[in-house]
Amino acid sequence: MAQNRMLQFVTRDREMPEKRAAGQRNADFDEIYRQFAAEKAAEQAGRCSQCGVPYCQSHCPLHNNIPDWLRLTAEGRLQEAYELSQSTNTFPEICGRICPQDRLCEGNCVIEQSGHGTVTIGAIEKYLTDTAWAEGWVKPITPAAERGESVGIIGAGPGGLAAAEALRRAGVQVTVYDRHDRAGGLLVYGIPGFKLEKDVVLQRVAQLEAAGVQFVLNCNVGVDISFDAIRGKHDAVLIATGVYKARDLGGPGAGLSGIVPALDYLTASNRKGLGDEVAAFDEGTLNASGKRVVVIGGGDTAMDCVRTAIRQGATSVKCLYRRDRANMPGSQRETQNAEEEGVEFVWLTAPKGFTGTATVEGVLVERMRLGAPDATGRQTPEVIPGADFVEPADLVIKALGFEPEDLPSLWGVADLPVTRWGTVKAQYATHATALPGVYAVGDIVRGASLVVWAIRDGREAAKAILDYLAQGAQLAAE
Repeated sequence: MAQNRMLQFVTRDREMPEKRAAGQRNADFDEIYRQFAAEKAAEQAGRCSQCGVPYCQSHCPLHNNIPDWLRLTAEGRLQEAYELSQSTNTFPEICGRICPQDRLCEGNCVIEQSGHGTVTIGAIEKYLTDTAWAEGWVKPITPAAERGESVGIIGAGPGGLAAAEALRRAGVQVTVYDRHDRAGGLLVYGIPGFKLEKDVVLQRVAQLEAAGVQFVLNCNVGVDISFDAIRGKHDAVLIATGVYKARDLGGPGAGLSGIVPALDYLTASNRKGLGDEVAAFDEGTLNASGKRVVVIGGGDTAMDCVRTAIRQGATSVKCLYRRDRANMPGSQRETQNAEEEGVEFVWLTAPKGFTGTATVEGVLVERMRLGAPDATGRQTPEVIPGADFVEPADLVIKALGFEPEDLPSLWGVADLPVTRWGTVKAQYATHATALPGVYAVGDIVRGASLVVWAIRDGREAAKAILDYLAQGAQLAAE
């Protein structure tokens, strides 16, 4: 009986949840996809081929047991499906919304490779966990026994929160330090609400607070408290700061007013959506309303910026990217959404400078072509001589990626080992640094990466920290 519900991919087409019309959704910051109904979720889950080698699972950084929870969903066993999903993923409702499934699980689905259209894994994952919250299946975190050891976590983003959850379940006392006034990191301040509504994140933060995780917010390590003081207060420390330093642009006019980093722009928008007072937004510096906006970059952050600018009422929004659509690093799904909403992509272009006196008035743009492949196999952009043009702009947003801050200098910890790129050196499996009892996870180790990788790192580090604490307890007992 159960098997009859599966293998429906030949007779049933792939369907995503209904997407709100572009003219409706580009006027607000609500999520653009509606929720699956129970019957539709079951139908789409039933398209899974239950293949013997599930590439969806092997290409998921968390190795989520996707075929099994799809089968349970198809059979209507939703609570069991949620519990199986939750067993490997601390935040499945977040991953279901913001993971680039087209590059991970769905992009490697066997039936996708055979031309039948992938299973809508992300939408079903989102549906399962949203249903679990609504039905009360998401239980409080209740350790079987309290332990005396404590762990300090620096950074309340996905890596830090995932580790905090795992450690707290084990009964360890956990304190999370973060520079912002809310926990969540980029989940709250960097990702727009139309991709991830903030109450989805804050309900998880509330769950951790109810479980006894202590949050020390508005706390800038190296200024408000020293790294050594945090080490002295705790039995182990986890560094999960992420990377926030924006890559910069040079060229003539690079210092003109109106050229802003992507994260500053997105943070101002998200804070405004949360009801905060944001002077830079209100005075127009970080507000696209009524402006000709040019976003430079082709990753997911650039997609967030162009779609935010549309919603703020920009008169035009253009995205400059030095390669073509096929070679852009951002999600193809996000690119399509942006185009539907009115964003114009100017492929094979790169800035070489800016025009204007005090304030930017335009971007001096070079046209590019793709030449020979580089060491990674991607074709290298080459400038087409004599093809420059000026793109008028009132606001230019730099979405060129992020780099790590100089933590050894900022924190006064010269013996914290870092790579030549400034990322913290940590062991691959345990995430331990060369400093005893100090671990590091997420973007501060990997460089700018995906939320799902930070979650995996946080879970793995929590396990390694528990082993480290157990060894300490054993030595103390001997």
